[in-house]
Amino acid sequence: MSRLTDLIARAKAKDSALGDELEREFKALASRRAFGLNFERHRPESVELPGRPVRRGDKVRILPPRGAVERGDQRLWRVTRIAGKDKAKVAHVALIDADPPETAEVSVADLVVVAEFRDFIYPGLVSTRKVERGGDKPFHTVINGENFHVLEALTYTHRGKIDVIYIDPPYNTGARDWKYNNDYVEAEDLYRHSKWLAFIERRLMVSRNLLNPTASTLIITIDEKEYLRLGLLLEQVFPDASIQMVSSVINPKGSARAGRFSRVDEYIFFVFVGAAAVTPWRSDMLREIEGETRKVRWAGLMRNGEGSRRQRIPSMFFPIYIDEKTGRYHSTGEPPPADVRPEDVPAPPGTLAIWPIDQSGQELMWRLSPPSLREYLAIGHAKFGKRDKKTGLRSVSYLQTGIRQMLEGGEVVAVGKDSEGALELEFADSLGTRNPTTIWNLVAHSASEHGAGMLKSLVPGRRFPYPKSVYAVEDCLRFVVGKKKDATILDFFAGSGTTAHAVMRLNRQDGGQRQCISVTNNEVAADEQAALRKAGLRPGDPDWEKCGICDYITKPRIAAAITGTTPEGKDIEGDYKFTDEFPMSEGFEENAEFFTLTYETPVAVSHNLAFRRIAPLLWMRAGAEGRRIEELPPAGWEVADTYGLLVDLDRATAFCDAVAAAAGLRIAYIVTDDDRRFQAVARALPGSVEPVRLYESYLSNFRFVMGR
Repeated sequence: MSRLTDLIARAKAKDSALGDELEREFKALASRRAFGLNFERHRPESVELPGRPVRRGDKVRILPPRGAVERGDQRLWRVTRIAGKDKAKVAHVALIDADPPETAEVSVADLVVVAEFRDFIYPGLVSTRKVERGGDKPFHTVINGENFHVLEALTYTHRGKIDVIYIDPPYNTGARDWKYNNDYVEAEDLYRHSKWLAFIERRLMVSRNLLNPTASTLIITIDEKEYLRLGLLLEQVFPDASIQMVSSVINPKGSARAGRFSRVDEYIFFVFVGAAAVTPWRSDMLREIEGETRKVRWAGLMRNGEGSRRQRIPSMFFPIYIDEKTGRYHSTGEPPPADVRPEDVPAPPGTLAIWPIDQSGQELMWRLSPPSLREYLAIGHAKFGKRDKKTGLRSVSYLQTGIRQMLEGGEVVAVGKDSEGALELEFADSLGTRNPTTIWNLVAHSASEHGAGMLKSLVPGRRFPYPKSVYAVEDCLRFVVGKKKDATILDFFAGSGTTAHAVMRLNRQDGGQRQCISVTNNEVAADEQAALRKAGLRPGDPDWEKCGICDYITKPRIAAAITGTTPEGKDIEGDYKFTDEFPMSEGFEENAEFFTLTYETPVAVSHNLAFRRIAPLLWMRAGAEGRRIEELPPAGWEVADTYGLLVDLDRATAFCDAVAAAAGLRIAYIVTDDDRRFQAVARALPGSVEPVRLYESYLSNFRFVMGR
């Protein structure tokens, strides 16, 4: 060991970078365990950044000619200078670590910037679209970018703030399902497993900084290819956590394999950090519920008896209209004059009228007035029964005051909604007594029906391999954030966007304001790349990028789920099922914004030249709610809904007064290089407002190498 230490010291004296690299590898080898998971960490991953402007000092690759389908030159070059203008720009590049030195002159258009994961990054975000239907609710965010770099960006906005991380990483099947260092990892790769572990470990190490240390959960799905190694890796990365593995049936038909058992399940690891725990639910996820729970009684809306005649209170005699074909609620009419017969009241076209008339023909009255009934229907406190086969009419029932008080007090619990928005209720003492088992076998979790099938309804004609059932993800999340209505959930292998979709369903069921951060790159499927290259396209070209996962699947799927319409503008066909049943065309009352990750320079940041791209990070750190400050304020300061920004410290008094007068402010960003002036302003702020120094807090967050 001492001999190796001496040799490393000599190497450092000649080449400090090489010496540091050797020392890092030596420490990694020296720290290996005699028992446990040992694997090669390999060289740091690299990622190409198409569309990122080429600057002097950048690492780049030279792209193959347009129309070529063969793999390009994978060597890394350093840009030493750039000459020319616009399309005629030429870069002078030198091959990195070449002996003897090799240089070349290449058109800037034929270069792509490369970031290695040992390099520092200074991230920003550019907004590409918004969907707003949720009023003042916080925004779900979708970020198009390399997930390792986005995780690093989130260490500035969400360090220690994430309640749940749910990920469905590549399963390492050997079927070209993921890349490492710009190469697809094939089944024949001798280092396939260690590459996968290195790939996952780096991301888990950064994720550990994002999880709330008080109580949070990491959820990872996996199949038989890597579950053993992943289990050991989780033990090593989260030594103080409690870890359980669930087997979940996702393909009841089975995946036939010659000479082997037909596979129907996959595995889900739950990593419980701090005080995180599973909340019991009405199902144990394995068996049908035995016996019946106590039923919550819905009262008939129509009065009966002698004191219920129309003449007694004429204003309670009015029609309720339903669709003639579907039987769904249409509208509530107004009481007609006392001398007008029901059959003389015209109904809206295509509807049937339900009147409070009993089987003997007596004109009675409803228990609610028209305005009250409309309110009850809107919040799910009134509902309709089955249609009469002869008349097509339906009975109407409602929740009486006693049940509504029990619902408010928690004795009765809403466990979902039916397809027309009526609450599904159960008594609390019949719920929460069933702990979920470690084997899940629910029809709702079938990936083919409720993953691929649902995606086909949301974004018709667009294919994505193996999407999860939205109900399976929903159930995973319900067990850990069912009682935390303001939870923040992160998915950095977002794929088709199922996790965000599941979060929105949970919010609808209990009025929650949970928000989801979805991260995915815009990788084009392997089998499509050759055709695009043959057509003369490259990554970064608009016609290439529109075929990528994020732009083609993730963003459109989440937008469709919220709006209730497909990307073509048509109403989504079909209904949601199980816990909460309603037409998909209703959408969700939620907000979402879509971003693309950018790479900034520290000089541009510190000189206020990158503010527009840093602005979304400041907004996300303050909760991703309300208005965002997009530009440097001309007045020297500005206050938004959840945060304020002070640029001119000579205006600090006015800024502090505005912050003190604003309700709900969480953060005050103060732009200064002078720590004493920053501290002076911080002391003048209300104690409930967190002072953050720009751009020192941002730059220092990314100055050290994380997770490498």
